[in-house]
Amino acid sequence: MPRNNVQKLREALMMSKAELARKAGLSTLTIDRVESGRPCRLDTKRKILGALGLKVSDKDKVFGPFAEPDAVEVGTSPLQHPARP
Repeated sequence: MPRNNVQKLREALMMSKAELARKAGLSTLTIDRVESGRPCRLDTKRKILGALGLKVSDKDKVFGPFAEPDAVEVGTSPLQHPARP
């Protein structure tokens, strides 16, 4: 089950996977993986947002407000976080 709205937004714009991939500078395989809910890099998300005509601030509408459990906050060093048991 998809964890994001990439496919819905792409289809609402009447855009094919190939067209989105071309506009984003990604492969159609990458678009297929993202639409199926697989994780991707932040740079990939930025490219998809731009290709859909959206801003980075729209990321939660497209990819959801999912927090990654082991994500390190911006501006902190991994050395500042104690190891998890």
